Amino acid sequence: MMNASVNESGDYSGTVPADCAGLRLDAALARMYPEHSRSRLQAWLKAGLIRLDGAAGDAKRKVLGGERIDFRAVPPAPIFAAAEDIALSIVFEDDDLIVIDKPAGLVVHPGNGNESGTLMNALLHHAPQLAAVARAGIVHRLDKETSGLLVVAKTLPAQTDLVRQLQARTVKRHYLALALGRVERDGSVDAPIGRHPVQRVKMAVVRGGKDARTHYHVVERFERATLLECRLETGRTHQIRVHLASIGHPLAGDPVYGKARSGDSRLDAFRRQALHAWQLALRHPRSGAELAWEAPLPADFSTLLDILRAGNTS
Repeated sequence: MMNASVNESGDYSGTVPADCAGLRLDAALARMYPEHSRSRLQAWLKAGLIRLDGAAGDAKRKVLGGERIDFRAVPPAPIFAAAEDIALSIVFEDDDLIVIDKPAGLVVHPGNGNESGTLMNALLHHAPQLAAVARAGIVHRLDKETSGLLVVAKTLPAQTDLVRQLQARTVKRHYLALALGRVERDGSVDAPIGRHPVQRVKMAVVRGGKDARTHYHVVERFERATLLECRLETGRTHQIRVHLASIGHPLAGDPVYGKARSGDSRLDAFRRQALHAWQLALRHPRSGAELAWEAPLPADFSTLLDILRAGNTS
């Protein structure tokens, strides 16, 4: 059994339990204090903030069990984004989570050219306590013009748990994507993604990039496009957009990866990438219950499909 305590100031003290014997100190700490991520604990170790038997701890040191641990939890860096009264479509909320149905056109994080009017600004207004959580509880992103489901953690322990679920690839994320051309069969793209070697604002399939896997299933075919259900195994920047473009089927309306004309004015007139985060499933960080949500297609995407169906000859 672990002997550990924390006071109101965030001062932790405890004894390394016997079942951690033989582990590296950072691994033992991650087991002892699951409310903190291993990377956060490693950063505190590197800064000399965690004491092992009164001395600065070394992340790589093997523990024997019985050593005394003392440290103060350092709060996340302050968030300088302003709270803004921006309407949110909330599909689920409790003390630990918020699940948002994000509209196309809403940026997730403030950045160059988008200092305000973002999802983060809206979240800080809706739940001011998120100012005390790193990145206001945001654990994954959707591109500005991608619509659909996104989960936000309302507490630091919930955020840590969700990040671990994402790392373990147990969070299930399914998208609906309208790809140009006729996709003949279901398949997968297993190709590393990194920064484009020339056009630095783009991502690309590159040697030495981060591993990335996308699985796709044909839902419906049209004369010049195919509706796909895509399932992410990893979550790289622009992953679905890059992977489908790499096999010759860029998304309809994609201004970055799908500039080629489709030959169908209805597809070419669509003003954003036709991508919607349709389904999201995860384990609740507190109760452990398996939860799942669906978000219907937004009006612009749904209308485009109806127009294509009306003239479908395939």
